[in-house]
Amino acid sequence: MRLRAVDLVDVFVYLVVLGLFTQFFPAVITESFLVSLLTAVLFKLALEVIAWLKSRIIDRVRSARTPARKAMNTALLMVLGGGSKFLILWLTDLLFGDAVQLGGFFSVTLLIVVLMAARFGIRLLVDGTRPRDGSA
Repeated sequence: MRLRAVDLVDVFVYLVVLGLFTQFFPAVITESFLVSLLTAVLFKLALEVIAWLKSRIIDRVRSARTPARKAMNTALLMVLGGGSKFLILWLTDLLFGDAVQLGGFFSVTLLIVVLMAARFGIRLLVDGTRPRDGSA
């Protein structure tokens, strides 16, 4: 795995969005700039893994030959959708403890939606293409 320029742009966008959330949502707290930067890197890593898993499950849904397999993989996709927010909350708590508070499930969901929308918008603005992983 190589570090690409687009990865750095993603981290920068996540850092800006996290900074805006800490300013406008009292439940979202980061203690310092360094903690915010590390949290943005965590978001980048976690969301890349989640997007990869999502695309793999979608491929499995599309290639399923039986309705039962299609239903099972669709259910797995829904579990990933909700579970990914809890995973991000858990990882943030595990790595940063009380230095970062992201609020609850709904504020994290809104944060992730805004992160992905900002990522999509910046990539569209910079090079005129959608992200290839289908995550936004």
